[in-house]
Amino acid sequence: MYWNGHNMNGWGWVTMSFGTVLLWALLITVGVLLYRSLNGTSKAAQPPPPSSAEQLLAERFARGEIDEEQYRRILAVLRGNGPTLTKH
Repeated sequence: MYWNGHNMNGWGWVTMSFGTVLLWALLITVGVLLYRSLNGTSKAAQPPPPSSAEQLLAERFARGEIDEEQYRRILAVLRGNGPTLTKH
């Protein structure tokens, strides 16, 4: 600890204090990131997987955005046994 032979000036103390705080901040940050990666707590930040087209259609029908006729027509198109939307 006494590398300077007891002749450390004011800037030496400031530099040493700043370096110690920086070292502890780095160690704590690495520890937190390591803990999160091992426990999988960062998975909560990922967006949920996209819903299927039929699920989205059912949600629109449940909210009342489309009526039953539109729901059945679009569902038939999605399942492949209804009229297609392409031009002939």
